[in-house]
Amino acid sequence: MALPGIGLEQWRSESQGFNFKGHEVRYWTAGSDDAPALILIHGFPTASWDWHYLWRPLAEHYRLIACDMLGFGYSAKPAGHPYSLLEQADLQQALLAHLGVSGDVHVLAHDYGDSVAQELLARHHEGRFNLASCVFLNGGLFPETHHPVLLQKLLLSPLGPFISRLFSRKKLEASFAKIFGPATLPNAAELDDFWTLISYNNGPAIMHRLIRYMPERRQQRERWVAAMQATQVPMRIIDGAVDPISGRHMVERYRELITPADTVILEGIGHYPQTEAPEAVLTHYLAFRQASTAAVDSP
Repeated sequence: MALPGIGLEQWRSESQGFNFKGHEVRYWTAGSDDAPALILIHGFPTASWDWHYLWRPLAEHYRLIACDMLGFGYSAKPAGHPYSLLEQADLQQALLAHLGVSGDVHVLAHDYGDSVAQELLARHHEGRFNLASCVFLNGGLFPETHHPVLLQKLLLSPLGPFISRLFSRKKLEASFAKIFGPATLPNAAELDDFWTLISYNNGPAIMHRLIRYMPERRQQRERWVAAMQATQVPMRIIDGAVDPISGRHMVERYRELITPADTVILEGIGHYPQTEAPEAVLTHYLAFRQASTAAVDSP
């Protein structure tokens, strides 16, 4: 049975807010406070609504926590802010503190959020975060396998501020047509909702600032990969194979660098598996958690 999802207006109505460094951040919670805590971390350029198909099914098992990171969705988008992946990891920790979550935390991340999750994994190894497990959906885990689309390259160029101002729903549709699976493209209503989140509070004007995560990934590459190679934290990749940015080729690199390599390939699926194939993502995520829990409990 297809997962029904949550409409954007209802999603927005269920949000809460807290102050992070003087900026309002919108966040969502669901599930029992007694259940294991699971943070869902969204990607670029969208927001936490990306998880709306998985939200209710996962809430049956976990205490869910998700926010629109600074510069995204319904959260503040300060115009001159020096956006940073490290600061977004600070934001995740600040939200946990705001909610009184102090124990081990599980992470499910996508795209830009994968890099935030890598930073949290590195902090776990430095004794600054308690990470219990981590699952990555399509993202640039390794700069050498990240193939940015033309729009991303232009945003990072000296033309970035100009390109940001010209970004539109039409350009979003054209970009998504290249990175989604051919049979799982978003429909017009979904594109409208994605655009609502991106355009809210003049979001396109800061896209050239948000895109600075790409060089930041290169700066942190050795630290993040070393943490992934050394960790005992259970990890899995669930990856859309036909994604030109971070599809099958990224998983092949992961298998070269990470041992053991727990990977799942979703054939015919592109860059957004949580919206293109949410049932498959849910199945593989729950199986991962069941297996990792059984491994911990075994004598």
